Amino acid sequence: MLSNVLMWNKIGRVVTRVSEQRGISASQALDLFYTSPLCSELHDPATGLYLMGDEYLAQAL
Repeated sequence: MLSNVLMWNKIGRVVTRVSEQRGISASQALDLFYTSPLCSELHDPATGLYLMGDEYLAQAL
């Protein structure tokens, strides 16, 4: 499991990718992330999603 700081950094990178891919603001991308099932799955160590690449996670959103 990632430490809180590393998880926050990962979320920031994923949200930035989503923002760029979809042409939306960072605020909109952050809202999209935190209201998606991916958010809770990423925080669940059993899924192992925290090991996946930022691009993969952004596309999964």
